[in-house]
Amino acid sequence: MQETYFSQGFFMFNRTISQNLKKNGISWVRRLSSQPKAKSRSFRGHKVGFVVVGVTGGLYFANDTFRNGANHLVLTGERVGVVTLATMKCFKYYSTVLTKNFNSKEEYYKELDETHKRAALVTLDALRTNGGIYIKLGQHVSAMTYLLPKEWTETMIPLQDECPKSALTDIKAMFEKDTGEKFDEVFSSIDEEPIGVASLAQVHIGTLRNSEEKVAIKFQHPSLQEFVPLDILLTKTVFDLMAKVFPDYSLTWLSDELQSSIYVELDFQNEARNAIKTAEYFKKFQKQTALRIPKVIEAHKRVLILEYVPGGRLDDLKFINSHNISRSEVSSCLSHTFNNMIFTPDVSLHCDPHGGNLAIRPLDHKKNGHNFEIILYDHGLYRDIPLQMKRDYAHFWLAMLDNDTTKMKVYAKRVAGITDKQFPLFAAAITGRDIDHALSGKVHTQREDSEIDRMHQALLSEGLVYDLMGLLSHIPRIVLLILKTNDLTRFLDEALQNPLGLQRTFLILASYCAKTVYYEQKEDSQKLRGLSWLRSTISLNFAYYKRVNQLWIYDLLVLVRGHI
Repeated sequence: MQETYFSQGFFMFNRTISQNLKKNGISWVRRLSSQPKAKSRSFRGHKVGFVVVGVTGGLYFANDTFRNGANHLVLTGERVGVVTLATMKCFKYYSTVLTKNFNSKEEYYKELDETHKRAALVTLDALRTNGGIYIKLGQHVSAMTYLLPKEWTETMIPLQDECPKSALTDIKAMFEKDTGEKFDEVFSSIDEEPIGVASLAQVHIGTLRNSEEKVAIKFQHPSLQEFVPLDILLTKTVFDLMAKVFPDYSLTWLSDELQSSIYVELDFQNEARNAIKTAEYFKKFQKQTALRIPKVIEAHKRVLILEYVPGGRLDDLKFINSHNISRSEVSSCLSHTFNNMIFTPDVSLHCDPHGGNLAIRPLDHKKNGHNFEIILYDHGLYRDIPLQMKRDYAHFWLAMLDNDTTKMKVYAKRVAGITDKQFPLFAAAITGRDIDHALSGKVHTQREDSEIDRMHQALLSEGLVYDLMGLLSHIPRIVLLILKTNDLTRFLDEALQNPLGLQRTFLILASYCAKTVYYEQKEDSQKLRGLSWLRSTISLNFAYYKRVNQLWIYDLLVLVRGHI
């Protein structure tokens, strides 16, 4: 029955939109003139109507299946209506400004900025109304500061902290349905207020009855199961329509990624497997990463029970400084963690390292050389990067750091199919820097506010936004996720205000790239024989240790100067 209502909801949305769209433009259809009033029905007709109403009312109050189906259809209609209205408004705003004649470029860009803001506010209201994955979509938009106009990204920022919470009664019912156990027999207590609410789930602190252990319980929002298929299809349809009406602003890659990742993130058993695998792998890298992943106690598809490991936010500098934690040390540990994931063979990449999924925990006594642990939460979204892509990506970064434009272009093409024309924009996107910094090899310098302003201005005034949208719609999805991870970790690093700047961060990056390239070239050298093999081996080792020793020498100089 639910599939029927789902199909009806999508039909309602599609029919409403299609009535107002032509192949490559928008036609705002005037309301139809009023139809003549129908003649009075006979008394017999009224009786039939009363019978239908009576039967329907009786079924509604007496039959749970009918009532649930009717409620679902009403809610479906409401969700479709919210998306339809917001879509039509935004299309109207943009069609007006994009088809209007202006006296100057300045006047055009001023009105376009205002249109971005109006459309973003309408969209924000729709996302808040529907909740669920729409909140997650808005959070994605807010993080794409290097891709979208600031009127959009800044407007969506409130969604980072405005996720609606589910009622505890609904959560308990879901738990008992999914696990077959009585809630009160598993937990002796639970805090009614969640410690965190996200778009897909919320976390409560509780105590296990059988061990009295304090745990963190992650509950998926019960309402998601009902509407995710419809919401995914509505989102995809909106982005597909945008691509047809405004082909220069194609964002279908965003809906495609949401569609491919959402069902993976909604499976908490998959998240448990990722957490266990990652924790086991990083046991041998504690000195470099200080990484702590909460232990999985029990996992179901919509419920995940973990050990309770609290911590402060990574961007809370007051908290970090009050516990005498070195911000440069924290920055280095983050660099080691995510570069290890990106470049090491057979290691998966955590693709959602935003501020809410990372915390810092002070330690009373140093452990593995650190007086803190970095806690990594939410392991729902991981991706496996193909080995050859890891190697090509390593070559790309080494060429970037050496300012070797020729090699950069070669490996940009191998990693993402980038043409020479697209290359400057790709280099800027992958580094989060303006084109001048990206092409000059000066990516290790601190990014100033003035540079960020120039990047936004260039996207609008130079028409680069069109090229960027086209670029993102064609590169592999895994590269998009690497871009996203780069941007999120870059934001965290900047938030830490590392007193040593970015130089050490890039030296760590270079050491992982050098290691990846070294093992690739070592495989090739093993095919050689005699003096050729010897020369190749010496050359490989020299190049590798030259890179690695740069980091060692830098650390030694910093230690001597007393900066750590």
